[in-house]
Amino acid sequence: MLRDLPPTGRHPMTLAPARARDRKRGRPDPADAVRAPLTPEDWIAAATDTLADHGIDSVRVDVLARTLAVTRGSFYWHFRDREDLLRRVLQAWRQRATEQLTARLEQASNDPREQLRDVISLPFRGRSAVRAGRIELAIRAWARRDDMARHVVDEADAARISYIAQIFSSLGFAIGEARSRAFLLYSYVVAESLVSTPSTASQRTQRSEFVERLLVRRLD
Repeated sequence: MLRDLPPTGRHPMTLAPARARDRKRGRPDPADAVRAPLTPEDWIAAATDTLADHGIDSVRVDVLARTLAVTRGSFYWHFRDREDLLRRVLQAWRQRATEQLTARLEQASNDPREQLRDVISLPFRGRSAVRAGRIELAIRAWARRDDMARHVVDEADAARISYIAQIFSSLGFAIGEARSRAFLLYSYVVAESLVSTPSTASQRTQRSEFVERLLVRRLD
């Protein structure tokens, strides 16, 4: 559905000549942005931002419509109801923060030690990591009270731990020990992402190097 057009007092066709001149002069047409239809991804992104900033109770159709400056009717072109939107927010998060992320890590290096360092460094990757941590914290808070969210979080946790366990297996650890070490590393990464602890770059580097040494040390 198109975005709502602001009242102009003139028929839209009377504006065409002026818009044509503006286009010829290379000027952007403000009406283009107004007329641009929203995609499902626009709604999902707005819902995710609202979730991270205000919590799940604020992710409502009326709130999102005001944020996007459209009518509520625009929402129902893409989603059956609020539950449908929430389901797709969770699906998008799982794809972005688990499936796509692990695929990028696997493609970055074939060396399991380098892959391990990449995992350890995830919480320290600038603004994108900070935003990812805020979204994850909000989703985990939501999962404490909602079965659908909890199921998706459980799936994401299992997939991430399984990926990290494969790294430890490639480093020569037996399956059981690889999974235990993977759980410890995953717990550390999640804690670094969610716990706001002031620290310098040097302190973060020292922690990361210590965690790496600790988790690859043989216990025999």
